[in-house]
Formats: sequence, structure tokens, C-alpha cells
Amino acid sequence: MGAEFVQFSLTPILIGMFAAMACALPGNFLILRRQALIGDAISHVVLPGIVVGFLVSGTIAAGPMGLGAAGAALVAVVLIEAIRRFGRVEPGAAMGVVFTTMFAAGVLLLEQTGSAQVHLDVEHALMGNLEQLIWLRASGWASLTDPAALATLPPELTRMALACAVITGLVLAFWRWLKIATFDEGFAQSLGIPTGALGFGLVIAAALAAVAAFQAVGSILVIAMFICPPAAARLMTNSLTSQVCWSLLFAALSAIFGYVLAGYGPLWLGGQHAVSAAGMIAVVSGIILGLAALLGPCRKGAQAI
Repeated sequence: MGAEFVQFSLTPILIGMFAAMACALPGNFLILRRQALIGDAISHVVLPGIVVGFLVSGTIAAGPMGLGAAGAALVAVVLIEAIRRFGRVEPGAAMGVVFTTMFAAGVLLLEQTGSAQVHLDVEHALMGNLEQLIWLRASGWASLTDPAALATLPPELTRMALACAVITGLVLAFWRWLKIATFDEGFAQSLGIPTGALGFGLVIAAALAAVAAFQAVGSILVIAMFICPPAAARLMTNSLTSQVCWSLLFAALSAIFGYVLAGYGPLWLGGQHAVSAAGMIAVVSGIILGLAALLGPCRKGAQAI
């Protein structure tokens, strides 16, 4: 039983946890700034960039696809600003037009370029391939101390853990500035805090989380993790530090229970096939948010923010 769990469940669960927590960290500040849809926008606009990066390089490698995603994010910013200025359109509407159009363009690229034949297709983009990120060379818990076995770990685990560590380090490094600017931007500016650069850096951190998580868990889980765990955490406490801790806990629980329910839930109900792990993790995160909205101690006070 232990060997089977390590082989088929341990690495997907860890990757899901790291992805969820990496998205939840910047999501806390986006929620408090009333900019939650930025996470949604980022997860949409990176798709065509990732596809173009794949088409240019011919491989599913993190470097080219990451550069493509960064380029797509830059194009999106330029387009949103152009539409807002020249079309005199409200910023939210401009953002909605750009990120839905770019996401649709990414889907069309996936459909028409034949990339679906090399493990990059529409379903992969939406749901990821979390179930396939297994550790076949593992023989049990002892493999965690075996260098030869560790060398065969799915590379997505290392990539996602590194992205989560980088985002955690950035949040800790700029914690004081983020805290002040999030709750009182005018006061932050009076203290000389570069609020504009800080906001841009927050978007960059969100983009890093989205790009790192995209290949493994797809865009649906990325969107859910930016919003659901931080929103649920906001209903549990009025302390920013506690909110971040709650959000990380909810993100981890969503990944664990979502993956287990995706694999065994249908069997418990008499079904014969598992369901999408990323989709179920997103569903569990939504259920946690619903329970927090019904039972959270700060659900009334949260309406004022």
C-alpha cells in the first residue's frame, strides 16, 4: 500500500499542493486590493504565449514556454492600455475583452497547429496532466532517500516547488510594503514606497505562479487557486498574517482531498472511472469557500473590504 501511494499519488498531490499554494500567496493581496480577476486574466492570456513558445521550440520545455507566456502577458498589457485609452473603455471591460480574446486565440492555435499530437491539447490546457505525473521508479518510502530514485522524480515537482519557494521568498521580502500598500496606498506613497512597482511585481508573481502551474494543473485550477483559498481565508480572520496562513492551509487541503476524491470518489459512489484531478481540486476549493461563507467567524466583517 505504501509503495503504491508513493508511486501513484505522492508526487501528483505534492505538485497540486505547491501549485495551489503558489497561486494562493499573491491571490491574498489581489483579493484585498479588489483585483481578483487579474489572476483570472493572467491564466487566460498566457495560453497563446505558451503555445507559441512550444511551436517555436518544438518541445514542451519550461524555458521557451515561459518566455512565450511572458511575451503574451506583455502584449496583453499593451492591448488593454490601448483599448482603454483609444476606445475610452472602462479598464475592467478592456481587460475582459483582451483576456477572453487571447484565450480563444490560444485554443484555436492548439486546435489548428497539430500540437495536440504531442501531448499539448485543449483538454491539457484546461485540466493539465496531474494524474500522469507519477513516480514509477519509486519502490516505497525508502525511495525518498535513494539518489537514483530521486533523479527520476517528475520535473514538474521540482519546477513547482521552486516557483512556490521563489514566490514565498518575494512575499516575505516585501511583506511590510505589501501590507501597507494593500490597506492604505496613499499612506504607502507618503512613506516613499513605490506602490506602482509593487503592484506590477505582484502581477509578475501571479504570472510566475500561473506559468509554473499551467502545464501540470491547467488553467481551471490556476483560476480557482488564485481566488478560492484567499477568499475563504478572508472569511476566517481579520489578520493579514493569519489570512495568508489560512489560505495556504485551504490550498493544501484542496489539493489533497481533491486528488483523493477524483480517484476514489466515483468508485465509492459505484462509478467505474476516475474524474479530472485538477477539476475536482477546484471543486473542493469552491466547497471550502462555501463553507467559510456560511460558517466563517469574519464573514460579516469581510463584506466591508
